[in-house]
Order: sequence, then C-alpha cells, then structure tokens
Amino acid sequence: MVEFKLKNEISQACRTAEDFTKLYYESIDKRRHLMSKLYLDTGILVWNGNGTSGNDQIQKFLMELPTTDHTLNTLDAQPIIDSAVAGQLTFLIQVSGNVKFQDKQPKSFQQNFMITAQGDKWKIVSDCFRLQEPIS
Repeated sequence: MVEFKLKNEISQACRTAEDFTKLYYESIDKRRHLMSKLYLDTGILVWNGNGTSGNDQIQKFLMELPTTDHTLNTLDAQPIIDSAVAGQLTFLIQVSGNVKFQDKQPKSFQQNFMITAQGDKWKIVSDCFRLQEPIS
C-alpha cells in the first residue's frame, strides 16, 4: 500500500513539474510582469547568489533582468515526504537547460524549485537559479 502511494505521488510530481515549468518559463520569457503570482507571499529566490524574499521583491528583482528565452534540456521531480512538510503537498523540481539573454550567446543554467499546493494553485516556496559558468 505504501509503495502504491509513493508511485502515485511520484507520478503526480512528474505531471505537475511538466505543467508548472511550462507555465513558469513561458511567464518569465513573455509575461514577466505576472511572475509574483507564482510565488508564495513569503517565497525565496536565490538568483546566481543574489537572494531576495517576498513575492513583491522577487517580482521587482525579476523585472530588472534582461529579456530571456529559456530552453529546457532536463526535468526531474519528486515529492517531499509528508513528515518533512507537515503533510503539505510539496514537490521538488530540478531543471537544466539553456537561457539566452537579449542578443547574447545562450548559457547553460540549472534551477531548483520547491513548490507547494495552495488551494488549487501551485506556489513557489523556494527558487534557486544558477548559470553554469566554466571553471577557468
């Protein structure tokens, strides 16, 4: 029974990750002015080592970034065990891909989201974005 529940949660995490990341990257690339709606009021963003919290501050930070075009290469998701999140439905999503800033060459990136159910919507609890720069 526990194994069946876990398989269902993993399947739900994968479906949710596909839908959520599609919405997230379409929004950041084309409708950035709406990004605050994707974060909890107390959400946290760490973008290449720059941290901010609260959906209004995150919105302000993201609006100051140059325009982007994201392409995803990998996507993985897993449920967070109930005891770690007090039974709140929560998933960890890991993404890698390429991002093109304005007219510059594409760069590799990776991003991790922790999202949680809030009513019938998914909200970002924590978001960590990192460009993958070669080690010199």
